[in-house]
Order: sequence, then structure tokens, then C-alpha cells
Amino acid sequence: MRKFLSLGAMFAALIVTPAQAEVVVLKDAAFVTRDAVTVEADLRETWLQLISPGKWWNEAHTFSGDAANLMIRPQAGGCFCETIPPKDTLNQIGLAGSVEHMRVILAMPDQALRMNGALGPLQSEPVNGVLTVTLAKTEEGTRLVFEYAVGGFMRYETPAISKAVDGVISQQMMGLAGLLGPVEGSRKDTSIPEPVEEDLVEELTQDGQDPAATDDDAAAEGEASEEKKAPRISVDEAFGDLTIDD
Repeated sequence: MRKFLSLGAMFAALIVTPAQAEVVVLKDAAFVTRDAVTVEADLRETWLQLISPGKWWNEAHTFSGDAANLMIRPQAGGCFCETIPPKDTLNQIGLAGSVEHMRVILAMPDQALRMNGALGPLQSEPVNGVLTVTLAKTEEGTRLVFEYAVGGFMRYETPAISKAVDGVISQQMMGLAGLLGPVEGSRKDTSIPEPVEEDLVEELTQDGQDPAATDDDAAAEGEASEEKKAPRISVDEAFGDLTIDD
């Protein structure tokens, strides 16, 4: 019997590997990851491959274990969906399943594709995710930019999951670039700022406190600090049940 890793486990495993994209914004309950690459193909070829995820999406990040089961309908309201084929057993006939990974909210051929949805382990969380892919003509071919913005309550530490998601989105982008012919060295000039941290208040004063803060403010900050210290379940613990058996 073969068992595919749960999507949560796969994302968690990527935390220990170098992420190739950049986490450009990092907050307590939100993050933005962005990556860019230039490919040799023209705008039309790039667009047609972009809307054919079965050709470039990594099958390790599917529920069915086969990227060929993925499809995108590039129209507003269209689905980035996956078919889960039926599996017959000696005792019963199998039934087909399906997964909606994202929903198209903007489709401008040869220019941009924007989809709304929480990918992988984020799907079970009350978060919102927006993936925007833009295409721009260059002298060398087409410039691709993948940006994924996520916000909302999550049952795990944002810094850890953001790095995992960061690596996965980058991996998918490079899968697409592999089909289109990546221009050597094009990822080195992405014009992406350094990650933004929102908890650097201590830099305002020598003792790390805002002199204008009231006692109530201090008490509220203390409570928030205690909440941050509370243990939170890992990605594996939250999503270890998402497995498919043969």
C-alpha cells in the first residue's frame, strides 16, 4: 500500500529547505511572498502554459498525486480544480472526488491571472489567499511575477508557514519557467524589498517602550505577549489526516 504525504506534511517538510522566493511582508496573521523570473517564450505562449497547470504543477502538491488532474478555467468565477479519480476495490466501485484549490477573479490574457483561495494546508484555515501572476514583455522574452498574499487566523506560527508556502509557490513558478525556457540569471534581479517586520517597536526608545503608552496599553500588550507565548499546533498536527491510500 502506498500513501501520499498529507499536504500539511509536505508544506512542513519544506520549512527545512531553502526557500527560493522572498517573504516580502510578514505580520502576526498575514504574509506576502513574491518571486519573479524571465522566460524565453513570448506572452501568448507563456499565458497558454500558465493556464495549463497539469503541465508544470508539482504533483507532490496535489491530493491525487498526479498533476494531470489539475485544470484552470481562465474566466471570472472559473475554477482552479483537481479531479480525484475513483479507485475500485475488490469489494466496491470507487467514486470520483474533486478539490477546488482556487477561484479565478481576474483573467486578462497575456497580461495577468488572479485567483482567490487558500492553498494546501491553508485550505482548512479561516484565511484568505490571493495569487496574482503577471506577465510583461521584455527584450529577452516574458517576465513572470508570482505574488501570493495571505491573511487571517492560522493555527500555526506565521513565520514558519510563510517560509513553507514561499518555497512551494517558487517551486511552481520554476516548474512553469522550465517549460518556457528560463533566462539564465533572471531571478537575481527581482527588485524585491527585504522582509518587513511589524514588531520592531523597541527601536523607538532605548528601553523598548513607547513613552506615551498608558498603563492600560501596557496591560494589553502584556496579554498579547502571553497569547503569543501560548503553544500552537504544528502543520503536521493540524493536517496529518489528509492522506490518500491506494
